[in-house]
Amino acid sequence: MSKYQFQESDIYIAGTAIPKNKMDIDDATLLQEIEALLLQQAYQVFINELNDAVRFDENYFKALHHRTFITLYEWAGEYRCVDMRKGSSLFCIARHLDNASRHIFQQLEQEHFLKNVGGWDKQPFSARLAFYQSELIALHPFYELNGRITRLFFDLIAIFNGYEPIDYSHALKNDTNTVNDYIHASIACVQNADDSLLQKIILTGLKKMEENE
Repeated sequence: MSKYQFQESDIYIAGTAIPKNKMDIDDATLLQEIEALLLQQAYQVFINELNDAVRFDENYFKALHHRTFITLYEWAGEYRCVDMRKGSSLFCIARHLDNASRHIFQQLEQEHFLKNVGGWDKQPFSARLAFYQSELIALHPFYELNGRITRLFFDLIAIFNGYEPIDYSHALKNDTNTVNDYIHASIACVQNADDSLLQKIILTGLKKMEENE
């Protein structure tokens, strides 16, 4: 687990990069395994719940985080109240989080939550997915587990539109001494407001459901 830099927060166990949790786990590897299991279970639950009445709004986004991780973390589903950075990347200032988030989700709603964007043309759909994912990456609203919940959120939008969950495996591979492509793309989103790398990753990983039948 990589520790974020911020002040005046007791989110981590003292002297570690391990978030405090309801199970009092102080082993990073074990905690990551539990997080992965909870996320896997969440995918099954939220995919099964998808229907025409689902609104991919701010409340839904927060609910994904809350329902996935509330058994592990008290702060699940709650936006952070401190400024955070990772390396040289400064995320949205905490006092602006609510307004910035509201703006992003209002814009997404105006685009009808990307329903039928581009028809079956993956290019425009990938472009809009990348735009909004870039916005949420830069927002970084939760203390932890932002990337995984953000990917879940857009996987559900993809499934809702007749696609498979987005395959990021080609971009998440780590060599020993290199940063993976997804992290490079995320850094570009935060530091340069540039979603072009992310768009390429999403376009490569986006497959129509019938392509795999």
